[in-house]
Amino acid sequence: MENKLYVGNLPFSATEEDLRGMFAQAGTVVSVSLIKDRDTGRSRGFAFVEFSSQAEAEKAVSLFNNTPLDNRTLKVNLARPKEDSGKFRRSGGNRRY
Repeated sequence: MENKLYVGNLPFSATEEDLRGMFAQAGTVVSVSLIKDRDTGRSRGFAFVEFSSQAEAEKAVSLFNNTPLDNRTLKVNLARPKEDSGKFRRSGGNRRY
């Protein structure tokens, strides 16, 4: 997880290709996941970028955190593991509506 970054406050026009090209300046980009709204398919304004090493990920944070992109200031940090609180799990039970 130390080589995966959270990239927030993205312009809604940003594409995975844009991010791959931009972050390639810091090293080898393994994957880019632009998070989109399930219903509309529109960007939700954040993404995850994975590098081949932790050193490259740290370089990307120093290069791009608080960097302006299309009138927005990017927030770039090491991604944190998803916490599984279990609060919002849905069961397939026999609910009546």
